[in-house]
Amino acid sequence: MVLDMRGISSYCDAFVLCHGSNRRQVRAIAEGVVDDLKAKGARTTGLEGLDASRWVLIDLGDVLVHVFDGPMRGFYDLESLWSDARRIDIPGVTAASPPPPPVRAPAHA
Repeated sequence: MVLDMRGISSYCDAFVLCHGSNRRQVRAIAEGVVDDLKAKGARTTGLEGLDASRWVLIDLGDVLVHVFDGPMRGFYDLESLWSDARRIDIPGVTAASPPPPPVRAPAHA
């Protein structure tokens, strides 16, 4: 999913949100994105979370790529947090699976 952050965020123009089924897949996705960008001459300005591979953030300046494992994507639920952001359709790209449902902390009695 790509969120258009222009006009609602001062630090980037877009969020790219995706997730993997497990930490190994999250790491492979993140490394694949970085490798593909380098091959195309683009530079990353930051890379966080690769060691734990639960939530990897790839900073491209105007674009932030978030690669989550399922539970982290559901817990942080950036789609709902930034619900004012317009969704950007990418021609020829379809989601392999919907994002996991949000995970909420249990209510205390």
